[in-house]
Amino acid sequence: MAEEVYSGPIVDAHHHFWDPQANYHPWLAQGVSIPFRYGDYSAIKRRYLPPDYFADAGEHNVVQTVYVETEWDPSDPIGETRFIEQIATRYGVPNAVVAQAWLDHPDAIAVLAEQALFPSVRSVRHKPGGPASPDDVGSQCTLMSNEHWRRSYATLHDLGLRFDLQTPWWNLPEAALLARDFPATTLILNHAGLPSDRSTEGLAGWHAAMANLAEQPNVMVKISGLGLPGRRWSVQDNGWIVREVIAMFGADRAMFASNFPVDSLCGSFDDIYSGFKHIVRDLPRADQERLFYSNAQRIYRCEPRAVDRPRQEHMRSQA
Repeated sequence: MAEEVYSGPIVDAHHHFWDPQANYHPWLAQGVSIPFRYGDYSAIKRRYLPPDYFADAGEHNVVQTVYVETEWDPSDPIGETRFIEQIATRYGVPNAVVAQAWLDHPDAIAVLAEQALFPSVRSVRHKPGGPASPDDVGSQCTLMSNEHWRRSYATLHDLGLRFDLQTPWWNLPEAALLARDFPATTLILNHAGLPSDRSTEGLAGWHAAMANLAEQPNVMVKISGLGLPGRRWSVQDNGWIVREVIAMFGADRAMFASNFPVDSLCGSFDDIYSGFKHIVRDLPRADQERLFYSNAQRIYRCEPRAVDRPRQEHMRSQA
């Protein structure tokens, strides 16, 4: 057993950049407030670019990052990818991109083909909606069961794309069927299946759904987005969940991520990453390296860039 806090390189497998004043994100517009799992999110309605990110990351050795789409204007999915490619050219990050694609839209297949042409795009994300609580399961389905949506999904493998799935745990039986029906496509579950209900019953339901999904070998999972409204991120709240995800999926199919700046609503970057490091400090060093670094690099095929520039720019701005 390692019994040593991880200090090696980090690939942050899930974060965002945005400039809501320059670009249209419906949910980040001033005067708009959507139902949000962390409650009031007005504090993140501000520009957030690589210098801001690396200021938050502090001494944690983030060497590469994965950008995830930010619900940019749904009529312009390619515009978001152009924006983030410009950011990558200027700052050296991100090193891989999860792009926007609405798989139920009439032009979905054409959009997917265009997204796949960008050099950093590795995956796409489309939150599939559906039942808003476990009690609604059975009375409605997510888009994962929609015929048109699935036809679009079927094109991902030939385009060299993965799929990032964000949906709460009670919809994971549909995700398991999707992964089974398309075994050549890598499905990456975001935010550990969103275990927001920490009651005994809620955690039992989450665990059963996650264990079932983990049986599909083409499913990976991001350990992120574990905040609770009104509570600062803590090992006490999240340690069991982190350890159970790793136990179910194995150290080869899980990866840590910050979900910044969203998760800044429930803790600092240091709260979260020092928490991860503390939780897994007893794992073998090789497993820790996989969770913090090499799994994300492998799954998203991260390309090396000049990643020190954002830090240098921040340092100059503070001089």
